[in-house]
Amino acid sequence: MKYIWEPSRTFAEFLILPNLTTRKHTPGNVSLQTPITRCGGLKLEIPFVSAMMQSVSGEKMAVALAKEGGLSFIHCNQTIEDQAKIVASVKKQGVKVGAAVNTHDFEQRIPALVQAGVDVMAIDSSDGYSEYQKDTIAFVRKNYGDKVKIGAGNVVEGKAFEYLADAGADFIKVGIGGGSICITREQKSIGRGQASALIDVAAARDAYHKKNGVYVPICSDGGIVHDNHIIVALAMGADFVMMGRYFARFEESPSAKQTINGKIFKEYWGEGSERARNWQRYGSGGKMVFEEGVDSLVPYAGSVVDALKVTTGKIKSTMCNCGSLDLSSFAKNTRLTLVSASSIREGGAHDVDVK
Repeated sequence: MKYIWEPSRTFAEFLILPNLTTRKHTPGNVSLQTPITRCGGLKLEIPFVSAMMQSVSGEKMAVALAKEGGLSFIHCNQTIEDQAKIVASVKKQGVKVGAAVNTHDFEQRIPALVQAGVDVMAIDSSDGYSEYQKDTIAFVRKNYGDKVKIGAGNVVEGKAFEYLADAGADFIKVGIGGGSICITREQKSIGRGQASALIDVAAARDAYHKKNGVYVPICSDGGIVHDNHIIVALAMGADFVMMGRYFARFEESPSAKQTINGKIFKEYWGEGSERARNWQRYGSGGKMVFEEGVDSLVPYAGSVVDALKVTTGKIKSTMCNCGSLDLSSFAKNTRLTLVSASSIREGGAHDVDVK
């Protein structure tokens, strides 16, 4: 039995200390380009990918996000034919697209997605530290070598990262139970605060790179509520972030709108919820024993294109405050400090009547 007595930390518990800003540190000079696969084989112009969820990543979101420099992962909780059809349709519009796979029908699903032109795949699982994921990656390497890219996860500590990196994963997702619609932690007591998980895995990634000469990017998945949490995740070493709630709010997401008391919402549900009918979690057509996600609503927020301009603007501004012009130097040189509950309150509007 082993205990870790350090509290499990979240992004909200940290602030960034500014470094010297020189005349060259202007938003126009900042690059948000980032690797998404090992050894820089595939790159994004912005460090954002949309989650592999029914209510998040459809064809419209995939095209819109890719045109802005990011990437969508088309969910795999659908037939192989339907998923491959969406991937092929997105590829016809000349942009990059990702797709999720599972550890059950991967021998049939992966060839169909490759045939459809997918740029990168990711194994969809709340806990990726398993032999099942190793077998899935081995199938890709045996049949396609390094030409086909596949990420793995999710993990929350360094040894799990090393296991999947040794298995040949092109990138590794970090985070268990931190998503806004995820209830894995309260249902199963499995998980870790997202900041603690990311700090641990980022250190393992850097050590792995130093030891083996192979850089395996990490994706922070979950625990992001506000734009400043994205900034902290990148400062802690995430190469890119995967987001569900952030993207579910927009016009381009595939879920339906609802108007309640004059306000517009979009439907958003977890892949571990009863609504998702996810056969991976409870068997084909079977009754779910317990849920690991909820069915919810998020306030409608217009176009993803407009929102991304605001979010990336904040990231670039902070990077300038920290004397960084690229994400690598931002993660390397940025200093973070823990904050108290009272200092969190101090950081927002307080002791005034807000109009």
